[in-house]
Amino acid sequence: MEEPSLGRRSPDRPKRPKSTVLTVEEEAVVIAFRRHTLLPLDDCLYALQPTIPHLTRSSLHRCLQRYGISRLPDVEGDKPEKRKFKAYPIGYFHIDIAEVQTAEGKLYLYGRY
Repeated sequence: MEEPSLGRRSPDRPKRPKSTVLTVEEEAVVIAFRRHTLLPLDDCLYALQPTIPHLTRSSLHRCLQRYGISRLPDVEGDKPEKRKFKAYPIGYFHIDIAEVQTAEGKLYLYGRY
């Protein structure tokens, strides 16, 4: 039996994948919503479920993958610049202090390394 080549699609598979859960109109709503809002997957799901009640997280993700927008674009300045820790001599003791506001007042959290 001859093995199919890697570059060819199997003859029993569709040329253009389509949803078995969402209609063409529902897919258009999902795609337009994602492109307009750029919300994460779960936020899109919660916003679209009142409009498309049978929408599941997996069907939404598959739809976004089909149109190549399952990953949000990277935003410049979104992540802080990575820096190396300062080198200290052996025996140096490092303490982190964090101030937390609560209903009772200020609390201080300490961490040592």
